[in-house]
Amino acid sequence: MTDTNQKSKELFDAGLYCAESVLKAIADEENISSPLIPGIATGFCSGMSRTCNMCGALTGGMLALNIVLGRSSTDETVERNYEAIQSLINGFKGEFGSTNCKELLGCDLGTNEGQKEFSENDLHLKCREYTGKATELAREIINSTKEP
Repeated sequence: MTDTNQKSKELFDAGLYCAESVLKAIADEENISSPLIPGIATGFCSGMSRTCNMCGALTGGMLALNIVLGRSSTDETVERNYEAIQSLINGFKGEFGSTNCKELLGCDLGTNEGQKEFSENDLHLKCREYTGKATELAREIINSTKEP
């Protein structure tokens, strides 16, 4: 387990949600601070605000890659960023078999029943693992772009 993986899990344990934890862990390691972090990730948590879509940990990793590898002007190409995002998505899917929150958890967080199932079955522990792995994958991708 990498230090970044552990850091994001600690942030998750402290009360941040998946996307927020991944983004903040990477931003902190990259010495990127903004009053927008972690808030810009909040709506991506819980499978895109409990809509049963893409896993929040994965979208947090995408945001993290964007703040490090995203372009800052129209003169720059998007290719490096797009390749990084595709690598993150493929790595996450390869690890867990899906990128979809509902499929990963086996419940619909958009319903009272799903939220009850989430609580009663300690599914937050799965989210903790997804958070750590998404952070680890994003960190590896960032590191690979810095190597000669």
